[in-house]
Amino acid sequence: MGLQDKIKSQRARRKRSIRIKLEGTPSRPRLTVFRSLKYVSAQLIDDTKGITLASASSQEKCLKSGKNVETAKEVGKLLATRAKDKNIIEVVFDRNGYMYHGKVKALADAARESGLKF
Repeated sequence: MGLQDKIKSQRARRKRSIRIKLEGTPSRPRLTVFRSLKYVSAQLIDDTKGITLASASSQEKCLKSGKNVETAKEVGKLLATRAKDKNIIEVVFDRNGYMYHGKVKALADAARESGLKF
């Protein structure tokens, strides 16, 4: 087992333990974050129906690419505006096994500043 496999399995374990505790509902969907080395994306998910209500990604053309934390802030703002358009104010935050630090924290703070409550 290499180092990368160990890191992936540790994140998968953290992700499972987080998901046991969190569930998105239609009135309070789950805001989940995915980050890669290049991009950041976020979704609002209703787990009762298994559908995505809104999403935003740093790969979208309307977002200018910049530094990763700055781009994550833009993704958070964009997701919050799309959530407001669908009358979603309260969400449950799912950090998806990542540390609450850097891009994940920037996205969450920007979404909070734009009006989402969690």
